[in-house]
Amino acid sequence: MLPVQPPRAPFMIRRRTWLQAAACGAASAVGLPAWAQDAGPVVRLGQSIALTGPLGDLGQAMHQGARACFEAVNAQGGVQGRKIQLVTQDDGYDVQRAVANVDGFLANNEIFGLFNCMGTPMVEAMLPKVTASGIPFIAPFTGALLARTKARNVFNVRASYPDEAEQLVQHLATLGIQRIGIAYQNNAFGKEVFEGARLAMERHKLDDAGVVTVESSGADAAAAVTKLLAANPKAVIVGLAGKPTIDFVKAMRQQRRSMPLYALSIMGSAATLQALGDDAVGIAVSQVVPLPTATGVPVVRDFLQAWKQADVKLEPSHLALEGYINARVLVEGVRRAGPQLTRASLLEALWSLRRLDLGGFEINATEPGRNASRFIELTMVGRGGRFIR
Repeated sequence: MLPVQPPRAPFMIRRRTWLQAAACGAASAVGLPAWAQDAGPVVRLGQSIALTGPLGDLGQAMHQGARACFEAVNAQGGVQGRKIQLVTQDDGYDVQRAVANVDGFLANNEIFGLFNCMGTPMVEAMLPKVTASGIPFIAPFTGALLARTKARNVFNVRASYPDEAEQLVQHLATLGIQRIGIAYQNNAFGKEVFEGARLAMERHKLDDAGVVTVESSGADAAAAVTKLLAANPKAVIVGLAGKPTIDFVKAMRQQRRSMPLYALSIMGSAATLQALGDDAVGIAVSQVVPLPTATGVPVVRDFLQAWKQADVKLEPSHLALEGYINARVLVEGVRRAGPQLTRASLLEALWSLRRLDLGGFEINATEPGRNASRFIELTMVGRGGRFIR
């Protein structure tokens, strides 16, 4: 790649413009007539994501990965002569703020599509507005099945949470572990992890060795561990994210340090690993993108080059690589849509992606309701919070 320009702060809509756009009301957003014609020289993508708050480190990594990709592409002249610009609003992982952000995007005729909006509860609240509007909703950051809707304007990239849970169960079955415990968060995310794991265990004829829920506050994590251990599992699938993960793992390490733990990709944020310290060592984690240090994988090399050129201060991570890959998919859609870029032509281009090899990562868009990637691999947390294969 050619060198990219020095990084800039995420583009934020000015307050006056934002308020004027929001005042237009929902009626103007539903039809979106302004985008029946060509998109113009700049493709502006609205992104509501947690840059602060309890999961701000996840959002920052995802955002910076996408930004690094778009800056690299823009530095080379853009796509079909068009620059791609992220219009980012922080929602702090708060549903009401996220919905307000999306309302503003939908009322703003300069926003061509929504990209990489973050979080299962947020996406769930956004979806009715998004599907009614017809605006492209590209690569929402959730593995929840509720985002795998039949609406054609919703394009998922990452493997789903049930896909990850099934992979973990299959791995344990291969190891000959028959008694598997499940701890899941008492929300939509956790329930989908549980259901995916339960169905996979039924297929593999494995015993349910204890199931517990943990509240999002994490206050009942120690009690959940005690209850789960009473069922004598030989391994535990951890369907938790954020603080509940930390509280549960620490409680487990205190009560039975040697218990094998298997977690989903959402667990592996830098803040979670730092908070866990040595208690994280040995946890197996499913990942939906390659190891970000695997320089033998072409897409990882491209990512690391863009990351370096963008002068990002964060460490490269799976989440940052996922943001980069999502941006690469969007760029390919814009390229294939041709010189007359409309929302309809972008969606048509994205759904035509078959066996697209980004360099060791395949995109295969089949139909609405299914994610375009099935990539899942298992990693393990090593010393210093580093992932190893």
